[in-house]
Amino acid sequence: MAIELKLELRLSQKLILTPQLQQSIKLLQLPQLELSIKLNQELMENPFLEDVVEKESVEKNEGQDTPKGEESARELPDDFEAPLEKMFGFTADDYFEDRGSDGRDLGYFTNGTETVTPFERNTKKMNLYEYLLWQLRLSRTSESLRKTAEIIIGNLNEYGYLQASPEEIATIAQTDTQGVEEALSFIQNFDPPGVGAKNLQECLLLQTKPLNLENTLVEKILTDGFKELEKKQYKKLAIKFKVPVDEILTAVKIIEGLEPRPGRNYSSDEVIYIIPDVYIVEDSEGKFIIVLNDDGIPRLKLSNYYRKLLAKKNSLNQEEKQFLEEKLRSAVWLLKSLDQRNKTIYRVTESILKFQEGFFRKGIKELKPLNLKDIATDLGMHESTISRVTSSKYMQCPEGLLDFKFFFSNAFHSTDGDVSSSLIKNTIKQLISNEDPQHPLSDKDLVEKLSDLKVKIARRTIAKYREELKISSHSKRRKWT
Repeated sequence: MAIELKLELRLSQKLILTPQLQQSIKLLQLPQLELSIKLNQELMENPFLEDVVEKESVEKNEGQDTPKGEESARELPDDFEAPLEKMFGFTADDYFEDRGSDGRDLGYFTNGTETVTPFERNTKKMNLYEYLLWQLRLSRTSESLRKTAEIIIGNLNEYGYLQASPEEIATIAQTDTQGVEEALSFIQNFDPPGVGAKNLQECLLLQTKPLNLENTLVEKILTDGFKELEKKQYKKLAIKFKVPVDEILTAVKIIEGLEPRPGRNYSSDEVIYIIPDVYIVEDSEGKFIIVLNDDGIPRLKLSNYYRKLLAKKNSLNQEEKQFLEEKLRSAVWLLKSLDQRNKTIYRVTESILKFQEGFFRKGIKELKPLNLKDIATDLGMHESTISRVTSSKYMQCPEGLLDFKFFFSNAFHSTDGDVSSSLIKNTIKQLISNEDPQHPLSDKDLVEKLSDLKVKIARRTIAKYREELKISSHSKRRKWT
């Protein structure tokens, strides 16, 4: 079998996304906070971009000397701009001038600055790892146990639970499992109580020691009746430990006061607040107005100075000219993509408002079934585009702060017409919130309740929606007096 080289010519069609188109798609799906970060990054990397607010604040400062490097550009008239249509065949003015039609606010934005004292700047909240190490270093113990304890602390998760097995820790610490258990027992006496546990049962048992609950009914339930406790089978616990149910309930009340996540108070996670991308407000005439949120987003425009500099080609060499032309092309495309993003979000919001106007006026009872295809057909767009627009976006409306995905739901058939699945979930939530705590509604009961409301739904669908709403089963929701 001979090996030979051949040259073949093939023609094929492929869909290739240019870098500019990829950037446009990425901007479209970015939420408010990530968009602000992205634009600020572009503002630092591209000299052709400038923030209108920052530029005007700089121009107000008087008494500053003009840098020598700017003299060549400032020799041109102030109203002179590099003709983009001659360089690239199009102009960018239409993309960042007078964009009121897409709901953007053309007012100025102020960037607040915080005054931080040196004490506040150097103050840092201690996380669980640092807190446990601090206690270990203050303790008097052998060097081998200290080394093993440090490895154990490094294998605790943010809530204080041990994530590695004693055998794995023994291998890393070059010791035996007995040495690991000794070090682990040492750490379990640290603050917060319950730290270093392997599971929830051990975590709760560790917290009984500092509360002097050893050899009590609380410890017995956690040790020998944990499975019944999880299922709230209090009568079985009363029979098992030969005590009245009232004593079991008193012990359970104490157990409920224990901390299942000891390291929670030392978590370094910061609260992330949701920033709405769109505001929908109702005016005095009852008409809804859509306003895109520009708060915190730089108001970008092309730098007139660099456009003048690029127009003065005699002062630039080939490399400088090529660099500036590339940055100008990138800046123009960014402004165009940003404007297109705002217009698309505005149109999608407008379409949702048209389909769900009853919800905005009368509440969730008027929420209609809706899918991405309905919006795509209405706007003449592809479903993938609608999906990108509605992903991780939020709307502030009279009903509160809602995810765009909230308005998209499947349809359930009833005698009065199609009903939204979101309305079904809300109805389930209301029925459970008004149930008798001692006799909670089962999934079968919920099916019958919805049937009375002329909605036919399967029991497994009820269970699925209940899990999505993070609602426990009726046996775990039951409360004893």
